[in-house]
Amino acid sequence: MMTNYNEYGKVAIKAAKATGNPKDNWLKEVQKAFFDSESSQKKSCPKSAFLGLCEEGFIKGVSKGKYTTSVDNKAYAIKAIHLLRSNPKTIYTPKELWEKVKKELFIIKKDHNSQMDVVLALWNTEMIEGGF
Repeated sequence: MMTNYNEYGKVAIKAAKATGNPKDNWLKEVQKAFFDSESSQKKSCPKSAFLGLCEEGFIKGVSKGKYTTSVDNKAYAIKAIHLLRSNPKTIYTPKELWEKVKKELFIIKKDHNSQMDVVLALWNTEMIEGGF
């Protein structure tokens, strides 16, 4: 079954598979995917989720390092990975996973902003490993 990821999910997969610095890879891939939308290229939530996972060694082939200053989006992505690992047979939509993350982290009012698309795209393509 081929899952249809949103564009940020596709960007994350391509950036994760590329060699070199994940920040540069994200920028290159997001510019290709959203060549006609500067605001989409600059959207920080999916980027910070991706770079947060890279930073902590969760993405195959990407060395741990300092890639983001984001605290919140990194935490959301990491919590999502832990939830997926604890329920590996459960299939979540990005919205369902976001609701679980919000509940776990006691977040009251915050909208999903493609972070879970990034996490699920990497999870479903088996790009997630290790981490703490």
